[in-house]
Amino acid sequence: VMDAPPDKENCEPFVRIAALMQDAGLLVPRILDWDREQGFLLLDDLGTHTMMEVIDRERAEANLPLYKRAIDALLLWQQASRPGVLPAYDEALLQRELALFPDWYLAQHRALTLSEAQRQMLDQTFALIVQRNLAAPQVYVHRDFMPRNLMMPADAAEPRLGVLDFQDAVYGPVTYDIASLMRDAFLSWEEDFVLDVTIRYWEKARKLGVLDHEDWAQDFGAFWRAVEWMGLQRHLKVAGIFARLTLRDGKANYLADAPRFIGYIRATAARYRELAPLLHFIDEVEGLQAASGWAFGRT
Repeated sequence: VMDAPPDKENCEPFVRIAALMQDAGLLVPRILDWDREQGFLLLDDLGTHTMMEVIDRERAEANLPLYKRAIDALLLWQQASRPGVLPAYDEALLQRELALFPDWYLAQHRALTLSEAQRQMLDQTFALIVQRNLAAPQVYVHRDFMPRNLMMPADAAEPRLGVLDFQDAVYGPVTYDIASLMRDAFLSWEEDFVLDVTIRYWEKARKLGVLDHEDWAQDFGAFWRAVEWMGLQRHLKVAGIFARLTLRDGKANYLADAPRFIGYIRATAARYRELAPLLHFIDEVEGLQAASGWAFGRT
């Protein structure tokens, strides 16, 4: 039973998107009954264990079957995409999310007042990030597609992972959810495993016509670069969100994961000449040396 008072939470997107996902073939909670006025919902119970809870953090390859099931769910969702059904993940929304980084991580957490030159650099960098990401094909985007929101089904014979926390889904870049899955907010993998899973996604997605854009279907490198730029937007956003959750909402454990995101940001920025000013700025803010390699380390 879900208790979501209407004055505190609007359940309409959850109910509507659950139906979209179910029609697409995903395993999501069925809405058995909904008292719209009082905010009660009767739902299927998808089980008690998330994918995150059963992951082997010490042996990446042991988790490959789980990640392949996650890819299958993601591709079902993306194949069902139609424009005009979900809100657009447009320039305005991408920019609002990026603004969380200077507003909360820099100003509130680091107590940093930006100089005019720093503000201009961030504005120019953010504009480039948004431009790169909006060039990608558009699909349904879960927006938080990661092991904490994927459920191990109660029925061991059920091959599909359950999907939760989809009420903020949008229509946006095809690169977003795979970046979210492999550059997790609470778990980091070495680059070889990230590449392995991403290539498996790419192989299936291109055969299904999901990656019909420029040379993406033939050139994994081109797709990988787009995933990195999309991941960079998410990492900057989440660093700001985690600072806000800690400083405004009193959830101290979130900001403890901030170094993971700074590591993601620095490693990506170190790979692209256009992002060198951002890397230099982050290193100054964090008091760090130049980034090398991709992985932040398994933590």
